[in-house]
Amino acid sequence: MPDGSEKLGFLLHETARAWRTKLDQRLKPLGLSMGKWTTLAHLARGGDKLTQNEIAARVGVEEPTLVGILDRLQQDGWIMRKSSNEDRRCKTVHLQPRAASVLEDIFDTARTLRQELLAEIPKQDLETCMRVLENIRDRADSPALHRVHNGTERRNGNSGLTRTQLS
Repeated sequence: MPDGSEKLGFLLHETARAWRTKLDQRLKPLGLSMGKWTTLAHLARGGDKLTQNEIAARVGVEEPTLVGILDRLQQDGWIMRKSSNEDRRCKTVHLQPRAASVLEDIFDTARTLRQELLAEIPKQDLETCMRVLENIRDRADSPALHRVHNGTERRNGNSGLTRTQLS
């Protein structure tokens, strides 16, 4: 008998989509698309040592898609790209001073929305929800659990999975 857990993935996706869409609506007046604000937020949290490839993985887009976003951010004066000191074939992305005020707006807007969305949920329920979601995320990111194309599970310590997280 189904226990309801089969709709959990769909519910997670729909909740994240609705939350992102609401935040996107609130940031549009600042001239920020979802691609721009998510990229800026990841850069602010990741520091100046992130390569374009690392940012693409964190944002959840292919590198060519990210390059277009970075081109627009650079044209707006919010970022600068440099050749990596460790690998000249790679570019690292650096926030420009102009980005500080827009990042403050992004994080203030996100904080306000989060408070509005979670206002009527008891603290204990939120803590339980976060523990469960962290557990699911950690298991999904674990290289030990790997789903093969035919739908069976196998243990594989070398699956190459990496953790991508928006804190």
